[in-house]
Amino acid sequence: MRVQSLTLAAASAALLAPMFPAMEPAAHTEAVVRHEGDVEAADLLARVRDCDPVSRGRYRSDEGMPANIPVCGTRDAVFWKADMDIDCDGRPGRRCNRRTDPLFSDTTAYQQSDGRHLNAERLPYIVVPTPSRVWNHRDHGVRGGAVAAVIHEDRVQYAVVGDVGPKGIIGEASYATAKALGIRPDPRGGGTDSGVTYIVFKDSQVKPIEDHAAAVATGERLARLFALGK
Repeated sequence: MRVQSLTLAAASAALLAPMFPAMEPAAHTEAVVRHEGDVEAADLLARVRDCDPVSRGRYRSDEGMPANIPVCGTRDAVFWKADMDIDCDGRPGRRCNRRTDPLFSDTTAYQQSDGRHLNAERLPYIVVPTPSRVWNHRDHGVRGGAVAAVIHEDRVQYAVVGDVGPKGIIGEASYATAKALGIRPDPRGGGTDSGVTYIVFKDSQVKPIEDHAAAVATGERLARLFALGK
């Protein structure tokens, strides 16, 4: 990027100041871009305050932790409140590979339209537990490509169901999902211990699964209806 000299920059600013007295600093623009779409995190969280369990048991956030996380359901969605572990599986890249992630796998449960495995660095996706007696996501209209709204603090990120994890653990999402939510995405020590809500809309599906723009459009539409209770 070319950089103006201080003298030239100052002169330019002096000339422009009378013309644009209300200009805001660039940082202000970034401060208001908190999530994709126009559905607020608070509106979605208000709809998932109460839990009507659809799982027969509860999940752990990690190995050795207590099993205290139920999967809850409404007419239109299933949801859970958990931590976020970082899934770097799929196509290897600069940040997701065997060197950066000791548990790295070059496969994901679902593949792109071209047959390649998903790219965790670029595609926001979440992980659901392997079907078991505790809960089978397929019985609730959740499959590969299902659309989810993932909420952390005041941020909303739309993602797809892109991978399947251990039977007894819940609360995992791709590198790209964590990064978009302001969560440290490092697969070795990143993630967050709590405060993440995952809302998956029943019978939704993005095709091709790698089309994030389609996931955002579908997610925003379904999230708006969900927030309104329709």
